[in-house]
Amino acid sequence: MKQLAQNLRTGETLLLDIPVPLARKGCVLIKSRKSLVSAGTERMLIEFSKANFLLKARKHPDKLRLVIDKIRTDGFWKTTRSVLRRLDQLLPLGYCNVGEIVAVGEDVEGYTIGERVVSNGAHAEMVCVPVNLVAKVPHNVPDEEAVFTVVGAIGLHGVRLLAPALGERVAVVGLGLIGLMVVDILRTQGCEVIGVEPDEDRRRIAEGKGITTFNPAKSADKSIAAQFGEMDGVILAASSKSGNIVSMASAICRKRGKIVLIGDVPLHLNRSDFYHKELTFQVSCAYGPGRYDHAYEERGIDYPLPYVRWTENRNFYEILRLLGNGSLDVNPLISSIVPLENYSDIYQKNSRSLGVLIDYSGECKPDKTIIRNPRNAFVAQKAVAAIVGAGNFACMTLLPCLRGKCIKYIASSGGLRAAELAAKYDIPFIATDYREVLADDEVNLIIIATRHDQHVAIAADAIRAGKHVFVEKPLSIDLVGIEKVRSALEKAPFPVTLTVGFNRRYAPHITRMRELLEGAPMNVVITVNAGFILGNAWIDDSARGGGRLVGEACHFIDLVAWIAQSHITEVCTNALAVQGHMSSANASVLLRLANGSTGAVHYFSNGHNSYPKERVEVHSLGRTIVLDNYKVLRGYGFEGFSEMKTNAGKGHREQFDRLFECISNGTGSIMPLEDIWNSSHATLAARDSMWTGGWVKVL
Repeated sequence: MKQLAQNLRTGETLLLDIPVPLARKGCVLIKSRKSLVSAGTERMLIEFSKANFLLKARKHPDKLRLVIDKIRTDGFWKTTRSVLRRLDQLLPLGYCNVGEIVAVGEDVEGYTIGERVVSNGAHAEMVCVPVNLVAKVPHNVPDEEAVFTVVGAIGLHGVRLLAPALGERVAVVGLGLIGLMVVDILRTQGCEVIGVEPDEDRRRIAEGKGITTFNPAKSADKSIAAQFGEMDGVILAASSKSGNIVSMASAICRKRGKIVLIGDVPLHLNRSDFYHKELTFQVSCAYGPGRYDHAYEERGIDYPLPYVRWTENRNFYEILRLLGNGSLDVNPLISSIVPLENYSDIYQKNSRSLGVLIDYSGECKPDKTIIRNPRNAFVAQKAVAAIVGAGNFACMTLLPCLRGKCIKYIASSGGLRAAELAAKYDIPFIATDYREVLADDEVNLIIIATRHDQHVAIAADAIRAGKHVFVEKPLSIDLVGIEKVRSALEKAPFPVTLTVGFNRRYAPHITRMRELLEGAPMNVVITVNAGFILGNAWIDDSARGGGRLVGEACHFIDLVAWIAQSHITEVCTNALAVQGHMSSANASVLLRLANGSTGAVHYFSNGHNSYPKERVEVHSLGRTIVLDNYKVLRGYGFEGFSEMKTNAGKGHREQFDRLFECISNGTGSIMPLEDIWNSSHATLAARDSMWTGGWVKVL
């Protein structure tokens, strides 16, 4: 199928061939009929992508500070490569779509194949969308009107926040797509509406809707109030770089009036503008309550209507109702309808154009979940791998380490990210359904780099299909998952190997450290300055990521056992209490090992980001050895060894080199199953200890 995407680094707008996405759990698969180009949002993204590196930095000074801190800890070149990789990625364009349901995912109720729906799907021939971001289209609303539903919901949510009363005077600043739809919504509520817009054509459309307009380019702010009276409220629907728009809104607003920002303007607020009038200012977030809430959008858990009357989905349905009864008239907003193949014309059109619709009339079959990268031929080798998962880990860490290896497939549920990485790393086949990859007899290694909650199911399926498996840590986020993988191994059609991404074991510094320590009883202390991540990150969700202790600190629990050359028998975790809740992102894990050694893993996210990320200390038999951030290994009391300096990294490449070599030679696993079970059980026991307190025995 075809999909539009934007490259953030090069500024290119691309029409890509990608496999059709799967109808995921809680989602529907929609064959697009029309989609609407959001002139403000999409042009802003394209302008940003075409800017040079310095201009990008100026637009995001907060991210520039993070880059500077990273340079201090990781060095200039490593940081530069990391930044360029993050910029050199594709973002899907578009979020206003109307089409027909062609497949229904698991646990979806109330939707059937063949129904016409709107969604926030991208500019693509097929889109997979969670049900709370989908709404059925009434029979009397044509596609050309229904496609405006999502932008209409943005405007509607802004009006709800303003909460204007019958007869109040409201100024709408910016008469683009959203602003003009806001005009209609305000008029249905009995408001007197004043449109503020410098573009003559847009003012003419607004005047055709029965409102008075004003050109701010020709008159001062005060003349608006002098001509029309002070405003009870102001809705800012403009997309502008001008810092004067908020000041203008405060100047025309009455005392104790309200200003709601829907658009994108600089927030250079002048306290005195708001102080003397006691003005209220609020920023509106997208389509309404539920936006960016994973439980609502991805898991389909609705907010109870008596407590949250208007969610984003209910706003979708209200816009469709207003379109159906004629209260919303979007026909004057349609500038042109362009076939998808002529995408290059869309963003080159005059910026004054309003609603550009993309038409999808090509044939696209929903079962086309594997496509071939035409630029790459495939030559089978003894070890042939398929990668399942195309997120940040695959892009930033995994694929750079796999250069030169035989990779036949890369699969991701959406397809776009996999297609992007396949082009960069010369991978011949792109898939969205990993189960079809398992049916390929040439593939003998499955590399799993998906979200943590998906590891077990994919690993078990791959093992049952007779494939060797590499799964990025953790193996599982619960005990049930570990047993499922163990059971799959016992029932495998023939012997296969399982490897978990505990890559630190293979780092050159750790290899040298292990040789020097010789397995004597020791005390191992690992300190990790993990860094803060936002609370809505998937890894912090116990159901998706298992929390940071399970999802990330498992690395270091395994490393203690590896360095000490013994299995863990007991764990005790003491975590920082944040507002009465234990934080798995700030915890100290004490470990007892079978050979008498002890370990302590201090995993913290509340340190400063300029401090080095990882430090390993080992004390044994009157000797001390210290590893600083995988750059310098220093020994004290070791005969013939004092220091090892190298930027060899954390062992990712070394682990894959050994794995592919073993599969090619048929020499067995690079990681004993006993080690995998022990480290996995010890990690889950550490999480249990955090809640129960005291020492917990490791199964």
